[in-house]
Amino acid sequence: MNRLQTRPRAEVLVETRGAVSAGAPEYARGKVAAVLERLDEPVLAVRVRLAQEANHAVARPSLAQVVVDLNGRPVRAHVAAATMREAVDLLQDRLAARLARLRHHRRGPEHRPEHRPEQRPAHRPERRVRPPEERQVVRHKSYGLARRAPLDAVGELEAMDYDFHLFTDADSGRESVVYRGTAGGYRLASAGPLPAAAVPGLVASRLGVPVLTPGQARGRLDLSGLPFVFFTDAATGRGNVLYHRYDGHYGLITPAG
Repeated sequence: MNRLQTRPRAEVLVETRGAVSAGAPEYARGKVAAVLERLDEPVLAVRVRLAQEANHAVARPSLAQVVVDLNGRPVRAHVAAATMREAVDLLQDRLAARLARLRHHRRGPEHRPEHRPEQRPAHRPERRVRPPEERQVVRHKSYGLARRAPLDAVGELEAMDYDFHLFTDADSGRESVVYRGTAGGYRLASAGPLPAAAVPGLVASRLGVPVLTPGQARGRLDLSGLPFVFFTDAATGRGNVLYHRYDGHYGLITPAG
């Protein structure tokens, strides 16, 4: 019996929201399964979410997301398109790209994705525009941040298809964030002293992380137009991230403990 026959294969579970066409779930299952069939590692779980926005003013109302448990390592991709079929096709390509970059990262420094930086893709979902007075912090996530090296944090950012990734720097023990720079490449900021040595493939911010209250961080986020603000909480002294959610509200990530 060959390796493909003995490897565990998880069922591709599909959830839908809104007026998703009847054939879309099966189409998504086939497209995602085609990517996963090429993998060497066991796939423990696969969940796809398809959503059709009712707002006809949205240019890309068809949303698709997939989360794969690859032998205990989550890999995520999400896209938006004008039609659901196009969204599923893009999702297949995006998932394949996430998995390829994860493989490169595991192969060693010379293959890692920081040497081939990727700009924020144009097919990301659009953020809903809300007046500032209507915005609220509707999601507050607080958890123990994994201790890792900055380049490993970049690998996590790419595997999960994030705009930024908050983590604890393994050397300094300080909250840090990696993200894609507007001019290309990856950037690093830390809520503490600047790193003593440069990290290949990363541009370390030479600006101090601002000390703010969550309310002040909200004001800075609204004024800057950036997708997130990394700040040191004035009350706790810990690094936090306040970010724009796709529903037009805010999310806040704080370290636990």
